[in-house]
Amino acid sequence: MSIESKRVFRVVRRCLLALTMSAAAVPVLAEQTIKIGVSGPFSGGSAPMGNSMRMGIEMAVDEINTYVGGVLGRKVELVLRDDESNPKKGAEIAKELIEKEKVAVTVGVVNTGVGLASIDAYQQAGVPLLVAVSTGAELTRRYAPPAAPKNFIFRMSAPTAVSNRFMARHLVERLGMKRIAILADDTGYGEAEMNDLVAALKSLKTEPVLIKRFSIGDRDMRSQLEAARGADAQVLVMYGIGPELAAIARNRRDMGWQVPTFASWTISMRNFLDQAGDAGNGVMAAQSFIPGSESPRHRSFISEFRHRYGNDAMESAMSAAQGYDAMRVLFNAMSSAGSTDGDAIRNALERIDRGVEGVVSTYIHPFSADDHDALTENMLVLGVVRQGRIEYAFQEDARRSFAVRRKEQ
Repeated sequence: MSIESKRVFRVVRRCLLALTMSAAAVPVLAEQTIKIGVSGPFSGGSAPMGNSMRMGIEMAVDEINTYVGGVLGRKVELVLRDDESNPKKGAEIAKELIEKEKVAVTVGVVNTGVGLASIDAYQQAGVPLLVAVSTGAELTRRYAPPAAPKNFIFRMSAPTAVSNRFMARHLVERLGMKRIAILADDTGYGEAEMNDLVAALKSLKTEPVLIKRFSIGDRDMRSQLEAARGADAQVLVMYGIGPELAAIARNRRDMGWQVPTFASWTISMRNFLDQAGDAGNGVMAAQSFIPGSESPRHRSFISEFRHRYGNDAMESAMSAAQGYDAMRVLFNAMSSAGSTDGDAIRNALERIDRGVEGVVSTYIHPFSADDHDALTENMLVLGVVRQGRIEYAFQEDARRSFAVRRKEQ
């Protein structure tokens, strides 16, 4: 894309932002801010997701503060906390953000285990949590009716139940695979992915031929892979984060086992792409956002992100896009609520009825009282690793990216 094209995209983006947010533009009270928590892993193995998410959120907030003067006449102030992918620390951060920092709402959460340790505090305090990255289905299910009369946990990423239905249908119905082996890490995230794939396969009258687990930090997965090969698996599905998945890919290559390999969306992380090298070529996964699309909106977002943070800053494209979209949706809800009260924001999130332009989608009715997940199966595409990049597996999906994929109601 030429420099002039990039400049045009940025101008168009800012104009669209001003138009869609103009109803909330009111005089700013400089001495006041609205505090919004941002919790995620900004260090450690999950940092590519956490930092990309954080930058997406910061980019949206900078646009909101700069072009429409904030929300409800007050600038947005982000309170950033690094949970280090540690569930105990995540729970402590949730308590601190609620009780000490008095945040109106929190955006974030990358690791499912951290989320599961944190959501009780937000629910009990009546402070909305808008999950930008974590996919564990339990996060939005735990307090869904009838478990609780009001659910304060919302999500912008595809839950594991949704992505694994997408995956199972592709494997069984499109490819005709029946002998499927699963390798999953032993975190809450790996557990959620594994259980939801097993359930999705069962609905298609298929059972995995093998399930094996591994731990964070493991780099030798040959015993699990030998067991899968010994079970005569036709396809391998692996769930975890970048470094461990890269180790599996390298081990598989070194064994000379050329089995088709699918994975969790985290193969789009830079630390998988870099560490797997050529062993990652051909690995596929469900994605909500792939940078190399035909959509001008996608190109504008990528261009602006690189302009702000540098060409190599986006280590997890999905995390960046979903973080940005989460802040846009939250801005709309807070403006509609006309309040920083948690219950008012929750109610407004459930009642969004006009298009909120994001990167992954334009959000119309993303939530309801019974459904707090913004993405449905039709909004996903299959990505494939090619030469250190995540790309569209099928050209028809790349072409269709020009059109907005909206949530099925």
